[in-house]
Amino acid sequence: MLEKDAKFLEDTFKKYYFDHFDLIRTPKNPEMREFGYQKFNSGMTRHISLRSDKELHLMLMKNVPSDVYCSNARYSFPNLPMAEKDWQNADLIFDIDAKDLHLPCRANHTAKKCTSCSNVFTNDDVCPQCKATKFETTSVLCNDCISGAKKEVEKLIEILTFDLGINKENITVYFSGNEGFHIHVSDSEYENLDSRHRADLVDYLTFKGAIPETFGAKTNFSKSVFSDLDDKGWLGRVAKSIFSSKSNKPKAEKQIVLEGYPAFKKKIESLQHEIGAHIDPNVTIDVHRIFRMGGTINSKSGLTKMLCTDIAKFNPGMDACFIDDDQVTVLADCPVSFKLKNKKFGPYKKEQVSVPKYAAVYMICKGCATLV
Repeated sequence: MLEKDAKFLEDTFKKYYFDHFDLIRTPKNPEMREFGYQKFNSGMTRHISLRSDKELHLMLMKNVPSDVYCSNARYSFPNLPMAEKDWQNADLIFDIDAKDLHLPCRANHTAKKCTSCSNVFTNDDVCPQCKATKFETTSVLCNDCISGAKKEVEKLIEILTFDLGINKENITVYFSGNEGFHIHVSDSEYENLDSRHRADLVDYLTFKGAIPETFGAKTNFSKSVFSDLDDKGWLGRVAKSIFSSKSNKPKAEKQIVLEGYPAFKKKIESLQHEIGAHIDPNVTIDVHRIFRMGGTINSKSGLTKMLCTDIAKFNPGMDACFIDDDQVTVLADCPVSFKLKNKKFGPYKKEQVSVPKYAAVYMICKGCATLV
């Protein structure tokens, strides 16, 4: 990132942290958490110990980070090197990112930036300007993607509450600040799970490795007794997906037996994408990861990681956009349009435009504009 852009973002973020510190709170047991941050055009600083909101506020104003993180894990000595921290337990955290859903709309709001000449383009696999084949991709907010991610959040929460018995009051949902959601689970019986057992939990949530026998298949396939729509957990979900209704089940069962075990096995495997939760497994499995703090800005967008009290009504372009609307002039090279605060911007093709600061920040963070 150009120094002038980094300085502009740093000044803007500093104002945000001064004006909106009320959105940022240290989590429960802050003295046992590891904190960290990144600065613009710099690496990660971590293994920091903070004990209060006041200490966190001082860190933000002194360092003006691009990103702020906190561990889901609790340690006896959070400021020591990893091997000496003495891990105690960790909250469960899940990451649902719209890009992992591979929705058909993504091509319409994704841009590519050539690593050789910095030209920004869409669709092509070769830079139209210099013919290079290496590029970075960036995408902007899309209602369809956000709606898809919301559905995955609801699906995950249903499994967590009905199958795992987690109290809804212990589940907190945040907009990630970019194109997805983070789901935090605190005070649950699962916080003592190590990485290996969390991997097993991820397999369950994603419906990975399911076998036909679980859902009624017998060695003598014609004698199979398939799960019912009223069954709890995956048994009922699979039955609903395969049979649609109770009245249709007898006919569908006969067809399944006729098609045979291999076809039924393939059908079960194909359901993973439909009924399994689309979460990033590495995020949940890693018990030493530090996560973006709620209320802080995501430097990939300039939007805030925001608490969602009503995810159905949550609108990222409105509810997570806190940068002011002072006019800023940028050289914009953003071939895809986006919407913030109910205003549409772009597409722009290497043109000088005057836009509200929040839109300028968004494009600079996306690598699609530079300050004039």
